[in-house]
Amino acid sequence: MSNEAVEKRYASALFELAKEHGQLQEIEKEVRAVKEVFEENEPFRKLLKSPKLTIEKKQEILKNIFSGLSTFTLNLLLLLTERHRDELIPRVCRAFIERVNDERGIADALVYSARPLSADESKAISEVFAKKVGKLSLNIENIVDDGLLAGLKIRIGNSIFDSSLRGKLERLEKTLIS
Repeated sequence: MSNEAVEKRYASALFELAKEHGQLQEIEKEVRAVKEVFEENEPFRKLLKSPKLTIEKKQEILKNIFSGLSTFTLNLLLLLTERHRDELIPRVCRAFIERVNDERGIADALVYSARPLSADESKAISEVFAKKVGKLSLNIENIVDDGLLAGLKIRIGNSIFDSSLRGKLERLEKTLIS
């Protein structure tokens, strides 16, 4: 079975448990925190990959670090570790968040701009582009890109909307060359 299928299975199982027990919002917060810990801590990931640590020791480390988590979230981490799939934890977290977002009609969007966006600009972008991808709204993460002179570059899932000056110039160049 591919890793993507495995990730989605674990994420779906946690999603169903959270939904069944009315803890979807709390578990989503926990999963986002776990994802952040794994993505931003290279030494921690290396520690968990260490062949010198037994599965029991890895689980003990996880229990100590994530002691405040719900039993559902903690058990998922322990189960993934037990089955030698601890490297999939961040991707299972992402799959879970995607599933929650799908349930709510929300999509995550990366918006690259030359300057930070105001709240009103983010709201307007969310309203316009959510409709284009068939969602109710967007969770916008604004990334200031010094390479952009003007305009925006928006990535929603696999879709990219490029209205940046650089993108327009590149498209014009391709048109002139061909």
